[in-house]
Amino acid sequence: MDKEAYLINKLNSKYIGDDAAIVDDKLYSMDAFFEDIHFKREWMSMRQIGRKAMLVNISDAIAMNAKPKYALVTLALPKDISTEEIDELLASLENTAKEFNCEIIGGDTIAGDKLHISITIISESKNPLLRSGVKEGDLLAYTGSLGESKRDLEALFRGETISAKSRFYEPKLRREFMTQVREYLHSGMDISDGLFCDTNKLLATQGFTMSLFEEISDEVGKSGEEYELLISFSSKNFNRVKKIAKAISVPLTVFAKVVKDKGVLFRCENHHF
Repeated sequence: MDKEAYLINKLNSKYIGDDAAIVDDKLYSMDAFFEDIHFKREWMSMRQIGRKAMLVNISDAIAMNAKPKYALVTLALPKDISTEEIDELLASLENTAKEFNCEIIGGDTIAGDKLHISITIISESKNPLLRSGVKEGDLLAYTGSLGESKRDLEALFRGETISAKSRFYEPKLRREFMTQVREYLHSGMDISDGLFCDTNKLLATQGFTMSLFEEISDEVGKSGEEYELLISFSSKNFNRVKKIAKAISVPLTVFAKVVKDKGVLFRCENHHF
């Protein structure tokens, strides 16, 4: 049983279904970043933990063409964390938020047996990008190069070291690309659960499937926490989207066409539980 889908389906709200909930003129999103679920303290410095926690939350706003304005941060702090570590963590959270003109305006702090971080982002957008805008005949594409996060996570589990510049430590958010390309897009989301699972989610909003242009390896398709963009657009806008991506050096891979009948979906393995 997919317990995440089961839980979401139990909720009764018209606002559920995208990376953020749009209520009036604001967008609200939240992601957790928990020790021994998303990271281990022996793997990362407090600066890296705070930065990634904020980036993965701001990613939802970027993917919906929104500007993050405010953040609420809840911290569960273990007994063995020092005041110096707390200072490093808070500075990283604040500095990363400021890079996106986002201000931390409150939250909560509790004691815990592990370091857990939950962040709510409040954003604004005049033209938000939804998953439900996907259309039959659209091209499906993703930004960046996928696979590094999964590869480096597996290396960490083997006790190996990875590059300080690894996407596992620091996802790359495509804010400038989204700003420039938004007018040509029909739908989109960030890739947090892997290309396979997230493509299925995007297509499911309108009951579509896809025609793949080429096979995609598990190393690419099952790599979660990439936080690249998954987008769809009309084939007539392909050259415009490609030109923008090239101009700002954003790799872009077109991998499928959206179809209504006789198409396929990826085999997606839920990893939340």
